[in-house]
This record gives sequence, C-alpha cells and structure tokens, in this order.
Amino acid sequence: GIYAAQGFERFLLLTGYKGEQIADWVGAESWGGVEIDCVDTGVDTATGGRIKLAQDRLGGRAFNATYADGLADVDLRELLAFHQGHEGLATLTAVRPPLQFGVAEIDDDGRVREFSEKPQLDHWINGGFFRFESGVLDYLEPDSVLEREPFERLAASGELRAHRHSGFWDCMDTYKDAVELNDIWATGRAPWPAWAAAPDPA
Repeated sequence: GIYAAQGFERFLLLTGYKGEQIADWVGAESWGGVEIDCVDTGVDTATGGRIKLAQDRLGGRAFNATYADGLADVDLRELLAFHQGHEGLATLTAVRPPLQFGVAEIDDDGRVREFSEKPQLDHWINGGFFRFESGVLDYLEPDSVLEREPFERLAASGELRAHRHSGFWDCMDTYKDAVELNDIWATGRAPWPAWAAAPDPA
C-alpha cells in the first residue's frame, strides 16, 4: 500500500478475524523485498489493544500505524517531518472529507436558499495514518480503543498533534464505499497510488 510505495520495507499486520487466512496469503505471495509478519492479536481486540499486544515486536522504536482501510495520497515524508518537528509522542493525520449527503441551507420560514451537493466537512477528523514514539505504548492497555482513552489522555497531556492533509482521503467501511472506490480505480486515475519518490523511512 501507501507505505510500501513510499519506501517502507518492514510491516507487522496485526490480525484478528480470518487472521490465519491472511497469514497464509501473506506467506504464499512474493513481496519484492518487503518484509511482512503477521501477529494474531485476537478476533475481538480493539485498535489500541492490537498495538499494545505487538509491543515486544516493536523493539522500543518509533513506528507508523494505520487502520489499513483508508486510501489517501498522504505524503509520508511530510508526516514524518511534521512529527519530528514537535516534541509530542504521537501524530495523527487529520482530514476533512466530503459529507456523505447534500446540505440544504434553509431560512427560518422554511425556504431553501441553496443546496450544496456533498460539501467538505468543516471539522478535521482522524484520517488513520499515524506516527508514534514508543512512549505511546505506555498509554495503551490490551483492551484499549486507540481513539478513545489513549488519544484523549495523549491530547490532555499535550502529546498528540495533528498533521493536516488536504489531499485525497477516503475509507472503505461499507459496501457502498467499496463500489465507489472500485469505480474510481477502474478509471485508471485513482489518486491513491500516485505517490512521489520514496522518503527515507527513518
């Protein structure tokens, strides 16, 4: 995906549902110099708990993480540079996706002033591409949901920063998402594989 295309070579896939099938598939494929290890973290383990359960494999080093359901043209060089430029333990990529529905601007008397088809969200949301120092693991427990208490505690202690990404971002959460993203891919002009030269993934 995006990380391999931008020069990253070592991956841990933290698996749960159908983890054995995923591991078999990974083992049967040739990855062109990319090293992929699967770690079974359990079917019901939450996002933060999966990372916590991989702590021994991370070796006390800074690391990147993603949910693996997001497609984006995030420049990971920029994300790493932003992270290295602050003192915090964690950086998330913040995005402003288009709303799923059109928006009606309505006057007090019920008159529709204008209608905007799927405008961009006004607020920034978690885009799911992260850079973490190993100290983030101290904020995690085996049952942690990353986006809840760990991020709340990191934010409260001033350790969480947001790198704003204004380019393409979407995620594949539903069948509708899959259809729309496959349609974009079929055009041959999908924005997510069009990454620039690979960074130094230090």
